[in-house]
Amino acid sequence: MKNLTKNIFWTVITLILVTVFFSYFFSASSETENLSLNELAQRIQEGEVASIVINGNDLEIELAGGEGAVAKKEFEAGLSETLKNYGVSAEQLSSVDISVEEQSGARFFAGILIPTLLPLIILILFFWLIFRNAKGGANQVMNFGKSSIRMAGNSKDKRTTFEDVAGLIEEKQELLEIVDFLKEPAKFIKMGAKIPRGVLLMGAPGSGKTLLARAVAGESGVPFFHVSASEFVEMFVGVGASRIRDAFTTAKRSAPAILFIDEIDAVGRQRGAGMGGGHDEREQTLNQILVEMDGFDRESKVIVLAATNRPDILDQALLRPGRFDRRVFIDLPDVKEREAILKLHAKNKPMEEGVDFRRISARTPGFSGADLENLLNEAAIFATRHGKTTVSQQDIFDSVEKVMLGPEKKGRIITDKEKEITAFHEAGHALVATSLKDADPVHKVSIVSRGRAGGYTLNLPSEENRLRSKSQFKAMLAVMMGGYVAEELTFNDITTGASNDLEKATELSRKIVTKFGMSKLGPISLGENSESIFLGRDMASGRDHSEKVAGEVDSEVSSFLKEAYKLAKNIITKRKKALEAIAEILMEKEVLEQEDFDAVMKSFRYKPLPVG
Repeated sequence: MKNLTKNIFWTVITLILVTVFFSYFFSASSETENLSLNELAQRIQEGEVASIVINGNDLEIELAGGEGAVAKKEFEAGLSETLKNYGVSAEQLSSVDISVEEQSGARFFAGILIPTLLPLIILILFFWLIFRNAKGGANQVMNFGKSSIRMAGNSKDKRTTFEDVAGLIEEKQELLEIVDFLKEPAKFIKMGAKIPRGVLLMGAPGSGKTLLARAVAGESGVPFFHVSASEFVEMFVGVGASRIRDAFTTAKRSAPAILFIDEIDAVGRQRGAGMGGGHDEREQTLNQILVEMDGFDRESKVIVLAATNRPDILDQALLRPGRFDRRVFIDLPDVKEREAILKLHAKNKPMEEGVDFRRISARTPGFSGADLENLLNEAAIFATRHGKTTVSQQDIFDSVEKVMLGPEKKGRIITDKEKEITAFHEAGHALVATSLKDADPVHKVSIVSRGRAGGYTLNLPSEENRLRSKSQFKAMLAVMMGGYVAEELTFNDITTGASNDLEKATELSRKIVTKFGMSKLGPISLGENSESIFLGRDMASGRDHSEKVAGEVDSEVSSFLKEAYKLAKNIITKRKKALEAIAEILMEKEVLEQEDFDAVMKSFRYKPLPVG
């Protein structure tokens, strides 16, 4: 339809241009005086005609004053004979220069054939374009059920291998066995092992699922086909199933082969949860995947590699052995893996000597592989912007804060009062954090605005922790309350600057009570149920506990928050001098790195306190 509209547009433009051309071409002749033979004879008798050019039956006349005129002579009659019949004497005719010009073929073609044939040619061209588009539409209808499956390139220069994937040692081993099976199936078959039908890669966004799939493509040496699951789904029932059949048929022709389906949750969600029943297009597509992976045809040598970050919503029939025999969970990298990933992505960047990737990895807990790649890219951009030729460690530290909080806003105009409030607020966070044994150490304190934050205190664990205790959560709540309490005790007033801290503290307190079982309610998990996969978790969900229990939950959440407030207030009240010292240096320097902050705290010689 788009091409048809385009062709009609250009056809109309062409007709307009032709019309304008011929209008201009014939406008010149319309300005010339057109004489009848009677008028021509009269002009000759009066001596006003200088010359006449005869071109067929057309007469081109030049008058004595230099003007031009045209006329038509009689058919099959000479001009001299005609003029004599109109009373022109031989003497008068002899004073006129008369010449005969033969009509050329080109002029004949331009004057007669083009005005006649050109509109016809344009109409023929117009209808040809329409029929060609109609034919193309018919071809598209015939190919509607074809999948857009693509084969990965086998160029050795551009292919990704397992060497390009830092960390993920166990995950790579799982996939390396698949590659070995395809390369040397005999040694596995000898032991009675069967080729896995499918491998499901599960993990958070950016953890490296697609990167691992590309590495498998580079290592396997067999045809590797890839497609996104969203490309199977259409508004017409049956199209997705047809595309699934086509994708598997294409892969089977090149067997042994690997078929990679990215974001399989687009079609692999639990059946029976939607509003379309058995005729739901997504369910029909899923049914076809189930049949292709483990139906009556069990001799297929196609391994299905799929990726998702939502394994909890996948249909159970899709996850059973025989379809996805292996499930590879790709977790976020730990401190060692982050260091390896940083070194890998730093290879193509001019790094300054002495960059400590271990310190950088320690400052980036929770970062995925994609986050770390973006981090170094931001650092390179930052260094280029400041006219540097190498990327320094400070550039990377600045990029960490930019990725986490947003760019610095040094140009934001704030009053001295706001600056003082922000300094005491951040000093309160930092003081409570350094005063508690179970709190994470302070790495940086700043009152320079970033993103939506007026200031920030960067607390990072000294070791990689995957488990958190109740005392650690209590310390985290007290640190969150530190800014609120510091404002209240210093200015006898509170501002909106603590709103985000209170929001996070309330959310954490509710998780302590309802998810972690660390409250007086005991070892119980309270949440939502009646989830609808089709409508979404928030639209069709309800509590799985009574109103009485909900009231007890609210009471426990409030209790944790009040306890954290009391702990923070006790610390800041007893260590008010340290609070004022930190705030004073912050107002002067605006930023305190870990070394500077530790130097300030050493002068007071405070001992870390237990949560109690």
